[in-house]
Amino acid sequence: MYDAIDLVYQPAQVSVSNNQVDFIEAGAGPLVVLVHSSMAGAHQWSALSSDLTHRYHVRAINLFGYGRTPAWSEAESPSLDDYAELVAHAVPDAANDIRLVGHSFGAAVAMRAAAHQLDGRVKDLVIIEPSLFYLLDSHDHQEAFGEISALEKYTRRCLVNGAAEAAAERFVDYWCGHGTWAASSPARQSSLARSVSLLPNEWNAVIEGTTTPAEWAAALPQHTLVMSSAKTTRPSRELVDVLLDACPDWEFAMTWDGGHMAPLTHPQLINPIIRGFLA
Repeated sequence: MYDAIDLVYQPAQVSVSNNQVDFIEAGAGPLVVLVHSSMAGAHQWSALSSDLTHRYHVRAINLFGYGRTPAWSEAESPSLDDYAELVAHAVPDAANDIRLVGHSFGAAVAMRAAAHQLDGRVKDLVIIEPSLFYLLDSHDHQEAFGEISALEKYTRRCLVNGAAEAAAERFVDYWCGHGTWAASSPARQSSLARSVSLLPNEWNAVIEGTTTPAEWAAALPQHTLVMSSAKTTRPSRELVDVLLDACPDWEFAMTWDGGHMAPLTHPQLINPIIRGFLA
């Protein structure tokens, strides 16, 4: 993991289900909004923010339960639209030509926000291995869907049984590589074990859905970049294939190292591509 750079926390003064949305803000210029992956938080974008702030006004959002954004408090789980609304509420009303970047679960949220809540206001969209896992099920990628469903079910079962550390260990090792959890410091493990309680809501938002790839292609900006890593997991790789088959006009970039968590672990590979696309 990369240490967070010295950015200023500034909670947005807007109401979202009687809560506030927290974001990290820096720089000046056209607005770039960054949406993080599961169990990461806005600080995952520290290196990218540092790269962009000389030219852009960057806002890295904290989704429900991360940073100082309160956890979702309603009885019914939040939908993908609820997460997208949270992102939209952190965008100034007058902002147009927005650059929107999302990774993993955050990429799914960014797609929904660009297609609906911020429709017509997003100029450039970057999605890094979006976690719209329902598309695997609906497009006959059953082995890949079964793989990600097994992780989902294990996570839920562990949390029901009070085994948060076991859930966090498997989740982290699945996405970051075997042994990542064991190599993490006790403080990092403790932090991840606390964050794992947020996963069921995030699973619910992406494990089922009805929007087809063709509908995504029609609703999202023409200037969209899909990014992936050659060393990613099978579900992420096949999901990117599903999207690109339906959206041939989108740009695509692949890195040969880093895996699914490359935005955190290999920003030196990811960030120049994003920078060039936004420019």
